[in-house]
Amino acid sequence: MALSARNRLSGTVKSVKTDEIMAEVVVELGDGQTITSTITRGSADRLGLSESDEVDAVIKASEVMVDKE
Repeated sequence: MALSARNRLSGTVKSVKTDEIMAEVVVELGDGQTITSTITRGSADRLGLSESDEVDAVIKASEVMVDKE
């Protein structure tokens, strides 16, 4: 599949937590850092996500916010 997003991070699913509507997927990158994505439960089920799966986190953001207290 061809995507326009240029930011693709490969990693391993560390955890998948689901409720009735949403799923929180934590992906561990090769350097030990983690990235967390919140997706619909339907998408998580369709992908068949489970711990230790090899996945790509594809990032396409139209804005990035920075906050400082």
